[in-house]
Amino acid sequence: MMRRDPVFARKKQSSVPSLVDLCVQKAIDNVRYLGNVGPVDHHLLEQILPHCTLDQLMHIEKASEGDLSPVTDKLWKKFFEKQFGSNCVKEVIKRMAEKRVSFRWLQLYEAKVKEMAEAENEALDRIRQRYKKEDARKQSRQVKICAKVPPSSKRRFWGDNGPGYNVSNVKSNIMKKSKIEFLKCREVKNIAAMNKNSIQRPTSSSSMMKSGSMSGIGSTSKDPKSSKRLF
Repeated sequence: MMRRDPVFARKKQSSVPSLVDLCVQKAIDNVRYLGNVGPVDHHLLEQILPHCTLDQLMHIEKASEGDLSPVTDKLWKKFFEKQFGSNCVKEVIKRMAEKRVSFRWLQLYEAKVKEMAEAENEALDRIRQRYKKEDARKQSRQVKICAKVPPSSKRRFWGDNGPGYNVSNVKSNIMKKSKIEFLKCREVKNIAAMNKNSIQRPTSSSSMMKSGSMSGIGSTSKDPKSSKRLF
């Protein structure tokens, strides 16, 4: 009959996980589905909850009945330090010691997140106010164009051509004024009158010659049939 080695028996027995170990490992594998863990012993939660993310641990804290701070307080301190830095952790510890108060790190984490959110919102509000002031300043400096320009005596004086003066092709009001004054001077008027008379004289003399020649032709004609050709 073979004798059983007690050392081998102990090694074989230790390598086999217990039912509790299997349950803990199963809970770790499905930690994202955990909710109320109030009834679970703390020594088991100390093996399970360190595998939670920040959001998973927050969900378990809100869903659980009872106080989990004996297990989760050190976990929240790690999350606080990871997000806000070790210097901030030291400053919080120093202030609590000076004021002789003590808070859970979950409460400190939530207060810090709220403080950061309020500071961010205030900064955004200040930026919005600056943009509004800048837009208002730009709007005040813009030139407003009127849809309808009211009549002006100066506009009529310089813009209109006036009787006998064609200055529509001149865009500048100053040039229009100069051209109108030039056209109104006596020398220009005399030259315009002489040109007008020189054009009218040939026209009148030529019309007189035509009328005289027509009358002469009618009077010297002796052919009685020529008058009938006109009808």
